Amino acid sequence: MVLLGPTPGVEDVDVTLVERASTLRHHAGQIAFPGGARDPGDVTLEDTALREAEEEIGLDPADVEMLGRLPSVHVEVSSFDVTAVVARWSGQHPLTPRDPAEVAAVHRVPLSVLTAAEHRVTATHPRGYTGPAFVVDDLFVWGLTAHLLDAVLDLAGWQLPWDTAVRHAVPRRFLNDSRRDRGPRPA
Repeated sequence: MVLLGPTPGVEDVDVTLVERASTLRHHAGQIAFPGGARDPGDVTLEDTALREAEEEIGLDPADVEMLGRLPSVHVEVSSFDVTAVVARWSGQHPLTPRDPAEVAAVHRVPLSVLTAAEHRVTATHPRGYTGPAFVVDDLFVWGLTAHLLDAVLDLAGWQLPWDTAVRHAVPRRFLNDSRRDRGPRPA
């Protein structure tokens, strides 16, 4: 869920990001949007997004207005099709990790910070991947999360120019994923 809300104390909009627990087998410690896989009881993808956000960060579904969906994206490394649901909320209550084994922290980052050129870079991965990334303090947002965030900024008309030639290597702590040791995936 791409969750947009008012930034407390300032005239700005923020986006909610979660920091995945460092003990997870996949994408440990990475910055992501709240969300997860569809359960059999979820009627719509919006239901999935709301259920997952409530489970992960305590978001009250009654406080959310759905704005729409981005087109589905196939993620080769996990063989998942991901559909981001865009929503807004009032920002009236704190969001905190519900299960520290899954979510280590919740970050609300103002869009004015994310769109500033000094926080935009091109991420590079040792296996050849390059793509948009955001660097804010200790947060390094890359991969699918950065692509989705970049798309939302573009669609909403919030994107500002940035120097795509500025490259940052994906931090080493994000390069350890149990899937790396399984060898090539079958076609």
